[in-house]
Amino acid sequence: MKIITLGILLLGFVGATHAIDKPELERRIRTLTTKFDALQSKPDKRIPAETLREAKAIVLLDRTKAGFIFAYQGGGGVAMARHPETEKWSALAFLGADEASLGFQVGGQQTFFVILLMTTNATRLLTEPNFEFGGEARGTGGDATAGVEKTIVSPERAVLVYDDRQGLYGGAAIKGGSIRPDSEANRLYYGQGLTMKDILFDGKVQPTDAATALAARLTEHAKTAQK
Repeated sequence: MKIITLGILLLGFVGATHAIDKPELERRIRTLTTKFDALQSKPDKRIPAETLREAKAIVLLDRTKAGFIFAYQGGGGVAMARHPETEKWSALAFLGADEASLGFQVGGQQTFFVILLMTTNATRLLTEPNFEFGGEARGTGGDATAGVEKTIVSPERAVLVYDDRQGLYGGAAIKGGSIRPDSEANRLYYGQGLTMKDILFDGKVQPTDAATALAARLTEHAKTAQK
């Protein structure tokens, strides 16, 4: 009973650190942009330029696992969609990913994910209440230009996942998770209540400077190795 109570208190403490404001959201975007640049600088992990060019939408997501006995897993990220005609990136929408599970788990791990949605139909997943992505990408050896890739909606390869893991995590209850719209973060950032569809597909807000800077990095990396 004491162990479980301690775990619940730990979960509550971590959850309390999630208070956000607009400056924090701007910092989150800059951090994700920096992590994307770092991933692309690694030959064994970077996403091929041609794959980036073909992507219809992108999710950048940080997730953290930590704890002893009662493990907390959470994270935050952003999504952007490409306009089907102009191919310009949309305004940026915030996402959350949370999970907690009982089990013997020790250590901590921070993972940066890049999720590419490669078809128009796949991009509509971003308007769902929860975007499931059971199974987590794992680093593998191989072609240095291929990156770390896992198809989670086959056989059309509609969704590709790349990651850059840091840390050590061991446990018996490692599970996949889901991504959800972070409605509160979107409201704080844009000063009004907006759906994912409003932001990503209907153009109801313009990209901010931080989103424009991220879009510029995506475009730059998509040009890399282009003949």
